[in-house]
Amino acid sequence: MHVSGTGRSTRTTVFAPRLQALLRDHRGQDAFRLDSDTVGVAGPALTDAILAARPAGELERPTFKPLHGRSIPRAEASTVMRAIGRDVRAALAKPTAKDVDLSGEWPHVGHVYLRDLILGADPYRLRILMDRALELTPKLTWTIIAGGAALPRGLRPGAPVSSIAGLTAEASTYRDRRYAMGLYRRAAAPVCFTVSTLVANALWLGAPFADDTPNPSILYESMRLLPPSWNILRHASPEYPALDARITAADDVLILALLSQRDPAIWDDPDEFRPERWDRLDPDDQAGYLPFGHVSERCWGRHMVMPLAEMLLDLLRGDGLTVDPSQYTAEVPLAGLLGVAGVRVTRA
Repeated sequence: MHVSGTGRSTRTTVFAPRLQALLRDHRGQDAFRLDSDTVGVAGPALTDAILAARPAGELERPTFKPLHGRSIPRAEASTVMRAIGRDVRAALAKPTAKDVDLSGEWPHVGHVYLRDLILGADPYRLRILMDRALELTPKLTWTIIAGGAALPRGLRPGAPVSSIAGLTAEASTYRDRRYAMGLYRRAAAPVCFTVSTLVANALWLGAPFADDTPNPSILYESMRLLPPSWNILRHASPEYPALDARITAADDVLILALLSQRDPAIWDDPDEFRPERWDRLDPDDQAGYLPFGHVSERCWGRHMVMPLAEMLLDLLRGDGLTVDPSQYTAEVPLAGLLGVAGVRVTRA
């Protein structure tokens, strides 16, 4: 078992072996070879140069890469993100439920709460696509989508559902319904997954919080230690060898925020949870800090993630919820979304 990083003094964060190996072998290096055709990059200056060299290609965009072999134009991607953005704003405007119980195992509890808050009016064939179990295998996801798309009746136009669900209403053929359901999953699920994971990370790393510690600082520090996108892939491109001789024309480049955000040359006490550091730092202009991607191409969901996460943290802090004091370890599996699993949350 590989151990790294701590939150409160009695808690230990256990990284998956490959993640721990990266931290052990490459922290503090700006560029290094990961395998025969991949170079890892963690230095802020080289990271900036690579990500600014060209826009992300369609296969490098995690949410809007081709779906069932069909390209997703940026105009369509923008329409989808505007729709889920309307749904998030509507959810944030709802009055807070008085009897909500957010104790239990996180991030699962937070995910279910957000799913029902944002998408509760949607039909079952769509809401089932939000199930966290579908993260286990893409094959299961597409099996569920294929089954839902095969049902003869689709969503009727004008139905009182979420905006993102409304985009599926005009899909009249099986192929179009399958594509529309895939887009629903691609756009809606990451919002709930990311926010619930981010808040679970924050609880594990730092709860209980001092009353005067602002939620944004807690979240920025959580994303530093456990970045939502711990790596950014760029496929081999002729621009990159000109930036650094260690990169060949055949090399993919893996930008590793997991390393730059714990680099001791950039951060004081890099493994410590210190939200007060954000009293003097600008998260949009901090070297080596990439929780929502590079300034040249920020994640479209960032303006949804932060308000939802702050709202959820407010609920938890107001209800006196914290990590079960009998839980001393939590694991961080190797996954695209970096987060602790199975955090038991109870009232203090």
